[in-house]
Amino acid sequence: MTGRKGEAATLAAVAAGGAAGAVARYALAEAFPHPPGAFAWATFGINVSGCLLIGVLMVLITEVRRAHPLVRPFFGVGVLGGFTTFSAYIADLREALAAGHPLIAAAYLAGTLVAALAAVTAGVLLTRAVFRRRS
Repeated sequence: MTGRKGEAATLAAVAAGGAAGAVARYALAEAFPHPPGAFAWATFGINVSGCLLIGVLMVLITEVRRAHPLVRPFFGVGVLGGFTTFSAYIADLREALAAGHPLIAAAYLAGTLVAALAAVTAGVLLTRAVFRRRS
């Protein structure tokens, strides 16, 4: 998709996907709140599961099947970009520090980074393994 029409379609796909992802994230964060200064398990789970799904998506649309040009903007940038929330991750980290819980903040900081990278790697490797067996 090229030109203004393609740019408008891409922008619309990102916006629609982002809205859907943000609503899902908000609903999960509200369903699983955490007290101030505590480990933010909902945000952690959202970010890690979103990274896993990004790994799965990227293999599906780049290695398994050629996808429509709007699939990546809608799902990758939009839905999963709106679902994962690294800005909330930083806010939760700051909140833990402000509440006087530096060990929780450090565990949350390092744990999220390690788990997110492991999740995206797992998503890629598992998806490749599944589709290698099928072909």
